[in-house]
Amino acid sequence: MAKTRGVDIVGKWAFLIGVILAVVLGLFDPVMGNWAIVLVVIGLIVGLLNVTDKEVTPFLMSGAVLIIASALGGSLMSDMPYVGAVLDALLAVFVPATVIVAIKNVFSLARN
Repeated sequence: MAKTRGVDIVGKWAFLIGVILAVVLGLFDPVMGNWAIVLVVIGLIVGLLNVTDKEVTPFLMSGAVLIIASALGGSLMSDMPYVGAVLDALLAVFVPATVIVAIKNVFSLARN
């Protein structure tokens, strides 16, 4: 599946902006409300535009590890609120991205 240049750039920028925004927002406060929605939308964009067929398996493996580590780390780091908030914000980006890539992969497997 070849990417067009514009979609490729949007996907890369969405990923970069999502991670930076999650870290910055997590350092200031727990991410809630409109900012959480923004991070989820960025995650959806990343899942739809940024992962090629060749990158699916590494992305799903890395995404699953990141989600598990962030979910467990967020609750274990309750004494360090900034670390827990950053991990929770990263969850808001990577959970939707990983779910979208997994669904796309299932459809791809079913088609073949």
